[in-house]
Amino acid sequence: MATRPIWRGHLRLALVSCPVALHSVVRSSGTLRFHYINPKTGNRVRMVTLDAETDEELARRDLVKGYEFEKDRYVLMEDEDFDAARIESSSTLTVAKFVERTSIPPVYFDTSYYLVPDGDAGQDVFVVLRDAIERSGQAALSRVVIGRRERAVAILPMGKGMVCHTLHEPRDLYSAEEVFGAVGDEAPDAEMVKLATQLIDRQEGKFEPADTEDRYETRLREVIDAKLRGEGISPDAPEEPDRSNVIDLMAALKASLGRGEAAEPGRGGRASAKSAAKAAGTEGTKAGAEGAKGGGKGAAKKAAPTKAAPRKAPARKAAAKASPAKAPARKRA
Repeated sequence: MATRPIWRGHLRLALVSCPVALHSVVRSSGTLRFHYINPKTGNRVRMVTLDAETDEELARRDLVKGYEFEKDRYVLMEDEDFDAARIESSSTLTVAKFVERTSIPPVYFDTSYYLVPDGDAGQDVFVVLRDAIERSGQAALSRVVIGRRERAVAILPMGKGMVCHTLHEPRDLYSAEEVFGAVGDEAPDAEMVKLATQLIDRQEGKFEPADTEDRYETRLREVIDAKLRGEGISPDAPEEPDRSNVIDLMAALKASLGRGEAAEPGRGGRASAKSAAKAAGTEGTKAGAEGAKGGGKGAAKKAAPTKAAPRKAPARKAAAKASPAKAPARKRA
């Protein structure tokens, strides 16, 4: 079912324009919603709007907006006042300029809206503008008033239509320099960067919509279904990440490449280091064996005592014998 437009107006580039409409991209109907419940009665709690001074109950339809210009003093705003502040961008998306898409930092993107022709009139103009923007590889910058606030927007082609992304103002964002100030300025080891790049190449894939699944909500739905059936779900034990970061990064990177998968933060770092140590031990054993061959019989006799495999074999057999003893325990449970 098609959504209702949240804005209607015109898209204009120089002297060319066409009627367009904005539709919401995100739908909230599929998200979980919870209500406040009185646990003693099981009844839903009703929120009441009260006058802060008289405690008189009021209907929201009777309220007006007010701007606090001094402490507890407000100037009241009527609908006519908001209408008087209307500007061109209230009804027209005028393209101001075109910029490289990659020149807009991702943190500036806010809300997205589908931009489509509004009716049959002007569809030919819309298609021309869409394809022209697509071929340019750039983003069209414009402005639009949504929810009584003018927003800068970036317009990008998408399939048969276009998408209008509202952009944050710099004052809306925390300074990246302040947040990243604690990151050191020293350059990383070039060999480590090369190994990490190889890991990235190995894990390269194609974006799938399923990659964005909210696994927490999925798990929460399972908990709700279980409670409806009168059952329960035991929570998984949280895994504390290892924040010590005391690992051999080079060894971890090499071990990750050897395994064909990237190490998980915290746990994977230690496992990778152990794998690297084992790999180093294997290389040392191979080197010793090659040296023994080159050194003649005397060298071979010295290398022989290093074989530890026969002594470990009984331990593996003992472990294998011990496994049947656990079967009765499982049956009794």
